[in-house]
Amino acid sequence: MRPVIIALDFPSQQRALEFLDPFAATPNLFVKVGMELFYTAGPQILQALRDRQIQVFLDLKCYDIPHTVEQTMRQLGRQGVAMVTIHAAGGAAMIQAAKRGLLAGSQDAGVAPAKLLAVTQLTSTSEAQMQAEQLVTTDLLTSVKHLAHLAWQNGADGVIAAALEDPTIHDATSPDFWCINPGIRLATNATDDQQRVVTPQRAAELGSNGLVVGRPITQAADPLAAYHQILQEWGAIQ
Repeated sequence: MRPVIIALDFPSQQRALEFLDPFAATPNLFVKVGMELFYTAGPQILQALRDRQIQVFLDLKCYDIPHTVEQTMRQLGRQGVAMVTIHAAGGAAMIQAAKRGLLAGSQDAGVAPAKLLAVTQLTSTSEAQMQAEQLVTTDLLTSVKHLAHLAWQNGADGVIAAALEDPTIHDATSPDFWCINPGIRLATNATDDQQRVVTPQRAAELGSNGLVVGRPITQAADPLAAYHQILQEWGAIQ
């Protein structure tokens, strides 16, 4: 499975489901539910998407003390989603706790466990910003590599990172360690607030395991056509 994941960054469940109506006949559809939509609609949006046979990447980027993250992940693990996120910067104990919670929750509900993905450095973060605001003295790639290795060592299934970093991450971890990449744009798209962007074709060449695409699809004049264009670029290298 190497999905193109549509980011449902909408302010309400109604808007999100209306957007998806033209995709009704699309096989193997995969979407991201992030903070904006989940905090508005709650777990009901997950059930609504399951009812449409749509796979869900639940992107809440949990970051707290290990006990809180473990209990949160146990609840999320019961929801039958395919992927969830934490921040790798939470540290080894938090990553391990997240994994325990996910496995316990999926066992509680009798569903397949979600993949645990750790955020390294946001694709909106530049190296200069990281060094000035986070007081990280290494270069950006070294920071991403360190956080990815930390996540891998402590049970995460993959990371969220810019596609340009995928080869370094796979070298530092394992070929089976997932790299899911936001910051994907077609050549004709604006970069918006993203700093480290690539095209779908370039992401595939770099070894990406999946793409997260928001505005190039959701704000396109024809979202379904834009989705298929990205699939075509992405699939040309798979």
